[in-house]
Amino acid sequence: MSKTLVSLVTGAASGLGKATVERLVKDGYKVIMCDLPSSEGKSVAETFGPNTNFVPTDVRSDTDVQNAIDTCKQLHGKLNLIVNCAGISVARKVFNFNKSSAHSLEEFTDVLMVNTVGSFNVIRLGAALMGKNETDENGQRGVIINTSGYSAYDGQTGQVAFAASKGAIAAMTLPLARDMASQGIRHCSIAPGLFDTPLLNHLPEKVKNYFADMTLFPKRLGQPEEFANLVVSIVNNPFLNGEVIRIDGGIRLI
Repeated sequence: MSKTLVSLVTGAASGLGKATVERLVKDGYKVIMCDLPSSEGKSVAETFGPNTNFVPTDVRSDTDVQNAIDTCKQLHGKLNLIVNCAGISVARKVFNFNKSSAHSLEEFTDVLMVNTVGSFNVIRLGAALMGKNETDENGQRGVIINTSGYSAYDGQTGQVAFAASKGAIAAMTLPLARDMASQGIRHCSIAPGLFDTPLLNHLPEKVKNYFADMTLFPKRLGQPEEFANLVVSIVNNPFLNGEVIRIDGGIRLI
């Protein structure tokens, strides 16, 4: 069996996912990049070279995700690492009393479907291929990493949907690790703080600076490469399991 490691990354065309792909490729991984057909995934994959393959994927779709897993199997015959970075956000109060308008149920559902259900969909289908791997010296067959977030703990006004989705990811971490322990698959989640990614592009620069100033140290937004560094650290430390790790410069939003 080849010792080359194979990863599948969702949300891979931008932000945290893109940085993760770049780091994994530098570390010698073969990477299946999953993102929406409308994303720049194909062109991004081309810039990373022959060790990446873009598979258009809506993580909410059984068919799309299974196609990505099947493509991984056909190209590489195995799957060692899943990193779920696909995510969306919405800023909406549960009820706007000035406009007498309730939070859209469709928007709330969409955020949970992508961030939470989509992650679960990739895990449940990807586990079948990962579970067939040969074990390493620790009895390990693979690693799965989800993206939670600061809002799981410090959800802000207008973040009820986003906080619910990221809180669910945090809550799923331990039971997922327990579910997969017998097959030698580890599961951790990363809870990033405020990172300089497309999810924050809608914010004015003065708001970004405000959040940067609230960070204990260093006083700036996180860089996607720092998230990718933590992904690699989790993979390389075989005793990390069932844990949610915050990476946020010590920021606590009240």
